[in-house]
Amino acid sequence: MIPLQVVSLLLVAVAGTAVVLARDLVRQVLVNAVYGLALVVLFLVLQAPDVALSAIVVGTTAFPLILLAAIVKDREGR
Repeated sequence: MIPLQVVSLLLVAVAGTAVVLARDLVRQVLVNAVYGLALVVLFLVLQAPDVALSAIVVGTTAFPLILLAAIVKDREGR
C-alpha cells in the first residue's frame, strides 16, 4: 500500500469518527458532507474516478442538502 492510500484511509477514519461524535444534528450533517469528500479523495487515490464522481454528487452535495432541508422543516414545525 502506498503512503497516499494510507493517508486517505486515515482521513476517512478520522472523518467517520467525527460524524459519530458530533452531537448537534446540523453539525453532524456538515461533518457527514466532509466525510463524503474524504471518501471521494479515497476513491480517486484508489483509481475509481467513476465512483468518485457519483460519490461527490450524492455524498457531498445532494444527501446533506436534503438532510438540512428536512431538519429546517422539522424545526419550523415546532
